[in-house]
Amino acid sequence: MTAGRGAAAVVVPVLLYHAVMEDPPDWIAEFTVRPRDFAAHLDLIESSGRTPVPVGVLADALAGRPGGRAPLPARPLVLTFDDGFADLPGPTAEALAARSMPGTAYLTTGALVRSPHVGAGPTTGRGGARGSLLPPAPMMRLDRAPLLERYGIEVGAHTVTHPQLDTLPAAALRRELGDSKAELEDVLEHEVVHLAYPHGYSSPAVRRAARTAGYRSAVAVRHALSSTDDEPYRIARLILRRGHTVADVEAWLSGVGAAVAPFPDALPTVGWRLCRRARAALRGPVFAG
Repeated sequence: MTAGRGAAAVVVPVLLYHAVMEDPPDWIAEFTVRPRDFAAHLDLIESSGRTPVPVGVLADALAGRPGGRAPLPARPLVLTFDDGFADLPGPTAEALAARSMPGTAYLTTGALVRSPHVGAGPTTGRGGARGSLLPPAPMMRLDRAPLLERYGIEVGAHTVTHPQLDTLPAAALRRELGDSKAELEDVLEHEVVHLAYPHGYSSPAVRRAARTAGYRSAVAVRHALSSTDDEPYRIARLILRRGHTVADVEAWLSGVGAAVAPFPDALPTVGWRLCRRARAALRGPVFAG
């Protein structure tokens, strides 16, 4: 199956997870799923008739890219994981591998543990080796990124410091996109071509910069279902919060319960972008939560 404007669009749920753990730091608790709930989601996916694919397969279909990695299945689904929390290369990846489910992980390189002697204790933010805007949390080691691929998880970039990209000057934007990509490529020893916008924030200028930097796709948030008519540099995702129920996930897997992309930005979204830009001009980059 290939994407095309002449045929009816196929709805594609792209689910966004952060940490999967029992006792997360307060700042990420709202976006944390307990392991037993995550297992329930995976069980539901198995019984739904959906076929999980990495973002790269969806991106090839959206771009109409000939000779892509694999054809898009009839009822696709994408599982994505942002930031690189400590559970990812351990129990989370193991749960996916046990069900032969691929996924895509987007790593914030400045937040990851650098030394194998540091372990999986709290690091990031202002205390990280490179530093990021993320508050402290248990994060994975950068050198475990190849392990994710051995589990069948595609690796993409999520910038260095996790800024709001649509508020940055052009030079800072290029550094965030290019440095994270280069660092992951050094560790993985192959090209990294998929990007996730921190906080889901982008703009036409950010999307052009992502393409120029060598990315072939980028995911946003948008709180919406994606589709085979979606934009390759603004793929819609549905963020999992601790209050979401199995029924919510079941609705999304059925292709209902949320808007379907593509659609233009609403006026409040545009207004919020202008507000954040003004704030960043006064205060500099901040974590948006």
